[in-house]
Amino acid sequence: MRAKGMTYDTGFIANGHTSRQDFDPDVVRRELAIIRDDLHCTAVQIVGGDADRLDVAARHAAELGLEVWFSPYPLERTAAEILALFADCARRAERLRASGAEVVFVTGVELSLMNREFLPGDSVWERLEFLLGDPETRGERLAEVIGRLDRFLGEAVAVVREHFAGKLTYCAIPFERIDWTPFDIMSIELIRSAEVADRFRAGVRDLVAQGKPLAITGFGTATWQGAADIAPRSNEIVEYDATGAPIRLTGSFIRDETEQAAYLSELLEIFDTEAVDSTFVFLFALHSHPHRPDGDPRDDLDLASLGIVKVLEHTHGDTYPDMPWEPKQAFAAVARSYSA
Repeated sequence: MRAKGMTYDTGFIANGHTSRQDFDPDVVRRELAIIRDDLHCTAVQIVGGDADRLDVAARHAAELGLEVWFSPYPLERTAAEILALFADCARRAERLRASGAEVVFVTGVELSLMNREFLPGDSVWERLEFLLGDPETRGERLAEVIGRLDRFLGEAVAVVREHFAGKLTYCAIPFERIDWTPFDIMSIELIRSAEVADRFRAGVRDLVAQGKPLAITGFGTATWQGAADIAPRSNEIVEYDATGAPIRLTGSFIRDETEQAAYLSELLEIFDTEAVDSTFVFLFALHSHPHRPDGDPRDDLDLASLGIVKVLEHTHGDTYPDMPWEPKQAFAAVARSYSA
């Protein structure tokens, strides 16, 4: 692989709420240094909904010599709001690129499901339900949403290109079979589940054969026993309040860090041997899902997290005493894969 990457969350913002309350630039720089030095990453995808935070993290990553994938991640926004965010971020990304950093601009992630105006529905689940409805007319609905997304991406690329002269990509869900012509890199959120495991490697090989550099983003699994079998849905074991904030797990689950670690090791081996250009493990830390080892097991939201570290509340870890998290087994697995 050319770029060995990690996804770094600066805060997902939806309906006025952020998934990461604390954002200390010194902590951000320290975490990015750990990503470079201890995980042996050469690239980082900086994701989030706040342009200022994206800018801060991207600058720290560039100073550390990492290739920066500047990735605004709009949630529940209108097309006009998304374009405004892209324009702001594109200007920031170009300033960073002009300073000598290696920068790829990500023109959105999973836009059709995560935002308004592409599919009917006020939430991801309603949109997904609509999309996967009547099997006899599903093809028509897919064609319609892909056409709508292609038209929007044409607008988005034009807006970004007014401000940014570097490489462009878009992080697509597999059903978003978009026109990749305007993009320099084809990026797919490719997550293996048990039902596709027997043809997963062949699918990766087919994507690589299309000729454009391929990046695999968004892959990972949660930290409970059995999660790897349903990895694309393994984080769907959480109850949320009216604002969308996680409250507790939906039932009793067994922590299994070994399974999560093995899953990532296996996928990274496939991506490497099948000549994937870039990989971005999802993700370093999910701050909205802290590890709570004491009390009711349903309060341990980290079991639903795809993070390779477990976020701690009101304390610091043992491995990195200055950091409010502790590595999971997946941390060491990624480090071994990327150091090879």
